[in-house]
Amino acid sequence: MSLRLITFDLDDTLWDNKPVIAGAETAMRDWLAEHAPRLAELPVEHLWEVRAAVLADDPGLRHRLSELRRRTLRHALNGVGYSPEQAAEMAEGAFQTMLHARHRITFFNDTVPTLERLALHYTLGVITNGNADVRRLGLADYFRFALSAEELGVGKPDPHPFQRALHEAGVEASQAVHIGDHPGDDIAGAQAAGLRAIWFNPLRQEWQGERHPDAQITSLSELPAVLERW
Repeated sequence: MSLRLITFDLDDTLWDNKPVIAGAETAMRDWLAEHAPRLAELPVEHLWEVRAAVLADDPGLRHRLSELRRRTLRHALNGVGYSPEQAAEMAEGAFQTMLHARHRITFFNDTVPTLERLALHYTLGVITNGNADVRRLGLADYFRFALSAEELGVGKPDPHPFQRALHEAGVEASQAVHIGDHPGDDIAGAQAAGLRAIWFNPLRQEWQGERHPDAQITSLSELPAVLERW
């Protein structure tokens, strides 16, 4: 059966996410230093501890990163003496600052050209566990849909996001392939749902999983040729 649907992970597949997250965290800390100095003067580890406590109280938040961040900030701000009303307002201000910086992304050089080429022949979609929004990144025209763990309430490697993608595109699993960098979330998750899976491996690491990916690439520019061979 011919290939019709290609789904993509976002972070560390279409761009290098480490500098993006570092910049977003810095922007948030700078905002807190100006608007919530009682929290900003505490070490960053304090927020990690609050986050762990919030997550322990509601484990489902691990698939709702935006709500987890907001709730962590509210609890932390309450904990240093701000009123619930102040904490809610400050938490939203800090979160929006972080989210804005989180979308200051530099794509890999071949990301946009590859998406442009593939979109002429296939239906493209996004399946992400993160909270990046392709509409804010200028990529919405390439993708039929974007599914996030935040909205679905469950993330990869659970089969539901992949099954939802098949439903959105109206295709069978045998007509779909997923591309991502994470051996468990992306490769094992997609294969368990019946899709083929391509490992994005720019660092040329050795595969450690039990079941091998259906293919692997070190740059997105290699992707069209792999798909054409199929």
